[in-house]
Amino acid sequence: MADPAPAHPFLTGNFAPVEGELDATDLAVTGRIPEAIEGVFARIGPNPIDPDPARYHWFLGSGMVHGVWIGGGRAHRYRRRFVRDDHVVARLGGPPVPGPRRDPDIGSGVANTHVIRHAGRILALVEAGNLPVELDDELETVARTDFEGTLRGSFSAHPKRDPRTGELWAATYTPFAEEIGVVVVGTDGRVRRSFGVPVPGRPMVHDCAITEHFLVLFDLPVTLDPTGGSGLPYRWHPEYGARVGLLPREGSAEEVLWAEVEPCFVFHPMNAFEDEGGRVVVDLVRHPRMFDRELRGPSEGSPTLERWTVDPRGGPVKEERLDDRGQEFPRIDERRTGRIHRFGYGTAVGEGLAFGALLKHDLVRGTGEIHHEGPHRAFSEPVFVPAHADAEEDEGFVLATVFDAGSGRSEVVVLDARNFTDEPLARIHLPDRVPFGFHGSFLPAVG
Repeated sequence: MADPAPAHPFLTGNFAPVEGELDATDLAVTGRIPEAIEGVFARIGPNPIDPDPARYHWFLGSGMVHGVWIGGGRAHRYRRRFVRDDHVVARLGGPPVPGPRRDPDIGSGVANTHVIRHAGRILALVEAGNLPVELDDELETVARTDFEGTLRGSFSAHPKRDPRTGELWAATYTPFAEEIGVVVVGTDGRVRRSFGVPVPGRPMVHDCAITEHFLVLFDLPVTLDPTGGSGLPYRWHPEYGARVGLLPREGSAEEVLWAEVEPCFVFHPMNAFEDEGGRVVVDLVRHPRMFDRELRGPSEGSPTLERWTVDPRGGPVKEERLDDRGQEFPRIDERRTGRIHRFGYGTAVGEGLAFGALLKHDLVRGTGEIHHEGPHRAFSEPVFVPAHADAEEDEGFVLATVFDAGSGRSEVVVLDARNFTDEPLARIHLPDRVPFGFHGSFLPAVG
């Protein structure tokens, strides 16, 4: 008798989907939630319905958004909802999702990667061509949106909000064009500028970075390869080469300065800024390769925190390692986006993308701290919340979900960012687990 097939790594444990939508109120709290935290802690990730293990890729599951409403020192409610796509509608019923469409949609119009608020709207985001999906204040799906008809092409899961202007800057891609798209969304929620930067292939472009004068682009060797295998048609092609580009913020495609780097893949920069000499410094998580042997999700060697320094006047990129511990999901105090930052936060990851402790980096002192709660408690991406509008960098709180393998449930922990290794200020106990997903935001209370 043949041995059973090994379990799909992204359909087991806390990667496995939870069943159905859920509401709970008056959540139990251990400790004390700071009064300064007023809003919704929202996270999103894949929660596939009836996935086919032979073809399932972690990036393609239908989106589920999780929200925890916090205010007045209490956790008032928890709610999880599918971000409705064609597959969810077909399985669960209900009306089709209204709004414009892209032809073809990827994965039935899935949106599963990030959730943000911009121009008064809550948006579920994804990359590779699908439109953002607007959610209401209850996290119910409203409609797909093309920003009032102004978004002609693709959008990104990782637009960067410029804290000076409030605009969103995004690098986009689709499987159908040999270019990296540039999209700028104004504070009115309409695209004010978009164009394509030609590249020699069809690369996956998960993220970007901004500085005061540049948009930082990544053209890396994970490129379109529709030759079968998993459901995601991108593979590791090191012969493609790897480079980073500097596009002047109001410049044209012809003005991009490209500089080669060692072959690798980058999902997430932590931040970028310009130093006193005018060089662009990019702190990022570098994967040595991606989708080479493991085609079901990102598990191809230890990702490390690196710094690339690029001179807009030309010359080789300086590549240096800041921390050799495996890690992902880097975040900062987003008021520092595009400007020099001192502190960064992230999640430790082990072999097979095993989520673990939370990490904090002091990039001025070159030191790090770890918030570890034992081998059975695994943290997802941390999010920084400033203590008040004029708070200094690192003066505030780090929020993150943690999965407890003993109880089979998740919590939201609230850490004092300046006392990162201490016991959490508060633990918000959730009624179920939150599967390992992608990204989230703290959405401050409005009004």
